[in-house]
Amino acid sequence: MKVGLFFEHQLPRPWDDHAECTVLEEAIEQCELADRIGVHTTWVVEHHFLEEYSHSSAPEVFLAAVSQRTKHLRLGHGIVQTPPAYNHPARVAERIATLDLLSRGRVEFGTGESSSEAELGGFGIDPAAKRAMWDEGTRVALRCMTETPFTGHAGDHVTMPPRNVVPKPYQRPHPPVWVACTRRETIHLAAQRGIGALSFAFFDPEEARHWVDDYYGTLDAEGVPIGDAVNANLACVTTFMCHPDEAEAIARGAEGTNFFGYSLAHYYVFGRHRPGTTDVWAEYQQRRADAGYDPAALRATDSLTAKSGAADGAGALRGAVGTPAQVREYLRRYEDYGVDQVILASQTGKNRHEHVMESLELFGREVLPEFIERDEQAASNKAGRLEPVIEKVLARKPPEDHPPLPDPDYEFPAIPRSMADRESADAFHAWLDDYARKAAAGEDVSRRLSKPSRADMP
Repeated sequence: MKVGLFFEHQLPRPWDDHAECTVLEEAIEQCELADRIGVHTTWVVEHHFLEEYSHSSAPEVFLAAVSQRTKHLRLGHGIVQTPPAYNHPARVAERIATLDLLSRGRVEFGTGESSSEAELGGFGIDPAAKRAMWDEGTRVALRCMTETPFTGHAGDHVTMPPRNVVPKPYQRPHPPVWVACTRRETIHLAAQRGIGALSFAFFDPEEARHWVDDYYGTLDAEGVPIGDAVNANLACVTTFMCHPDEAEAIARGAEGTNFFGYSLAHYYVFGRHRPGTTDVWAEYQQRRADAGYDPAALRATDSLTAKSGAADGAGALRGAVGTPAQVREYLRRYEDYGVDQVILASQTGKNRHEHVMESLELFGREVLPEFIERDEQAASNKAGRLEPVIEKVLARKPPEDHPPLPDPDYEFPAIPRSMADRESADAFHAWLDDYARKAAAGEDVSRRLSKPSRADMP
């Protein structure tokens, strides 16, 4: 089983003028340490307008910075919001490919759609249409990465003529594709599309076993790849803080873990939000006991060593918060049930940067090495076991997923050339041809480029 690191770039109020700068700089330092200790992937969200919960609206910029400060750490978009109203599919393809080139093939392409009113309403997206928009946007983005040229698309949510989208990604045919999952039916969908399931629901390992069984069973029986490669993986997120003393681990990690759940629920479940005004941290401080988010409850939860999840969900809330021995045992349960990657969330609430760094250092010394060692053999065994399944899934991909050009001789003219075409203006064509000859010969054509008027042309 692989281990990842998860970032929302949480920033509870109050803020000073440099708070956002600080949270990004600290996250980069945590990624550098993760790279040194052998963490497999850093996963960074894309969210918009979710004050305090997530100040990560441009993850591609953050990950590009991380790519230049690390050597082995894979760069996970967890996720790109792929409905076209958020991000045009061609722009998604360009950004993913550029990051993949800068990192020499370390990108994991997580996709998703969001379910918060802040984001859906902010971009004018109908919640009833978001799943279809995700599907169409993701498909078109993947075609833009793999087709030379992209042959065009006319759908319900995006229309684009043929263009050759450049650059192309370092990983061929494209980086591994994932989808964010908060419900079991989305994990089922991930398997049907032949992509990885990024589970952002917090649950204990025993529950994960059922998700794993459903995922791999569905992949074998129903999988039809949305892209040109199969990414057969299931990952789970859990909160994390490690310290030699259990009480200190809880003291350092409990409130941040608590706020993570509260702030998420504020935007997705029960909150009323006034942009630029609502103080989610203050509400949390005032209402956490009444809302069921009391950090003291974690102190009574022995979820790390129990063999079944707590009935009230407190076990999933605590997650991997404890001593190295407790964290090891907890992660082994995920490993035993077939989860492919556990993603650790430490940058939550007001968790202190130095505590997160100490936690990762300790984890890297005393826990992570054995998982890395076992994963090498497990990954090899898994590849052999899944090879016939993946062949079967790829064989189901219909040829119409890559339609031909509408016209084998398709071309598009520059705007002045199209004006000459429409006017059947031979003199104008001759002027444009002369322009091309002089440009090729090295003549200074800068004056011609400063928006010549139509009167200057024949």
